[in-house]
Amino acid sequence: MEISMVDIKEEDGKSTMVLVIETIAALMTAAFGFVAALAWNEAIQTALSLVFTNPEDPTGMFVYAIIITIVAVVAIILIGRVLAKYKAMDKKVRSK
Repeated sequence: MEISMVDIKEEDGKSTMVLVIETIAALMTAAFGFVAALAWNEAIQTALSLVFTNPEDPTGMFVYAIIITIVAVVAIILIGRVLAKYKAMDKKVRSK
């Protein structure tokens, strides 16, 4: 009996190489997204610190948290809609 450390299964007719490249691309995309989020975090905090000048007052942080939450919820909804649209198109093409 042979034990392998990594068991990568082929799925949907994709080769192991394609699966590995897709995974690396997804990780790189997430990393760039994280860097962009950090940049926006700093920019928004700087802008809010100009408006809310008292560092002892938590109002600025609450405003920041509300803004980020609204942006995140809207983005998640839009991404879900785009994904659903493409899944429906793909299903339609595959069923022909």
